Amino acid sequence: MYYLLYFLAQAPSSFVRRIPAGLLRRRRNICSTGSAALDMPAIRILIVDDHAIVREGLKTILAKSNDFAVAGEAANAPDAMGVLRNVPVDMVLLDIGLPGKTGVDLLKTIKLEWPKLPVLVLSTYPEDQYALRVLKQGAAGYLTKESAPELLTSAVRKVAAGGKYVSAATAERLLNEIGTDSDKAPHARLSDREFEVFKLIAGGKSLTDIADGMHVSIKTVSTHRTRILEKTGFRSNADITRYALERGLLA
Repeated sequence: MYYLLYFLAQAPSSFVRRIPAGLLRRRRNICSTGSAALDMPAIRILIVDDHAIVREGLKTILAKSNDFAVAGEAANAPDAMGVLRNVPVDMVLLDIGLPGKTGVDLLKTIKLEWPKLPVLVLSTYPEDQYALRVLKQGAAGYLTKESAPELLTSAVRKVAAGGKYVSAATAERLLNEIGTDSDKAPHARLSDREFEVFKLIAGGKSLTDIADGMHVSIKTVSTHRTRILEKTGFRSNADITRYALERGLLA
């Protein structure tokens, strides 16, 4: 069958006009791809990352595969929502460290409006520190930005097909996280918002700076800090910083 199709691909146009339409479509596919594979629609991807150089790098990697098409890009949550409401996409590549509304917050919004839309989260943070948190919020996978390009393309295909993606090592760690709060690492007991405040405190931010950056009152941030200390058993900001440094929680 392949040899017949190859012959048809090389045949003169006067002969091709007499070929049935269905077989002609196969011939055109051979000419463009070099194989007898049937035409498949490209996976339409929205890239959300606040760094232009990262977006360009991701587009370069994805452009090497014929089954990917970048349908849009955004540098923040509002722009991403604008694209999603106006452009058809099959999946989202989402950076977790967005300015303003964080990637975790955007993930929650996306899953509320488009619950079946797959989201693959990208981050500079180690998988074991954030993967479980975003998977609980509906992400279909988690990948660090240090990963090889081949892993990115594999993860995109798996997530777009309805699967989940985490590394084998992380899958094992995630299984170990299942249990009561007393079995979990201190930071894993925190809510998403508490964990966000936890990281900012660990990074040396004052309560006033945190409140300004999160657009909430100092009282709200102080309440988060109190709950963080209660859940983790730490006594001071210095304890939080020391723990975060030891666990590699600061990017």
